[in-house]
Amino acid sequence: MKQRLKEALSRREKVYVNDSSRIPSAVLIPIYLKNDEYHILFTQRTEKVRDHKGQISFPGGVYEDQDGTMFNTALRESNEEIGLDTGTVELLGELDDIATMGTNYIISPFVAAIPWPLSLKLFPTEVKEIIEVPLPALLDKDCLGQTKQYINDELVTTDSYIYQGKVIWGATARILKQFLGIISQITEDRNK
Repeated sequence: MKQRLKEALSRREKVYVNDSSRIPSAVLIPIYLKNDEYHILFTQRTEKVRDHKGQISFPGGVYEDQDGTMFNTALRESNEEIGLDTGTVELLGELDDIATMGTNYIISPFVAAIPWPLSLKLFPTEVKEIIEVPLPALLDKDCLGQTKQYINDELVTTDSYIYQGKVIWGATARILKQFLGIISQITEDRNK
């Protein structure tokens, strides 16, 4: 699947969000093979961070000048937040930029394969826990639903993925939905 995903990502045209009023950031969508099943790694943010307190997200953060590229931002932040050895990361491709709704960020998502077993170390100020979700669970139609969340003190209905009581919503859910759409297409094409 890794090679088919890499090919599918290379064939698509990335949509960029160019808005200089927003803060550029990047995330890594880490996928890995565990017990003959692909998984995606998420983090749950602590209540100590400035934005997105307690939310489930991909590892990542704000671009810094020394990064040079948005992919380097995703790698640096993944190393800082969860201790991911960046030398073991294989870039598979990019997804479309996403603008956050409640905050002022543009997120550039990068899909990457990482090795398993994982040797990670959480940065406890930013990351409460690591959440491993099997890809088939996310592709199950019962996993996608809608929840009500507060964004800037306004209650809104948003697409959400729910796995073992954990709710993935907001920009992370929108990124995940695009990623799972590509995975579904790869699966359909393979089964034709």
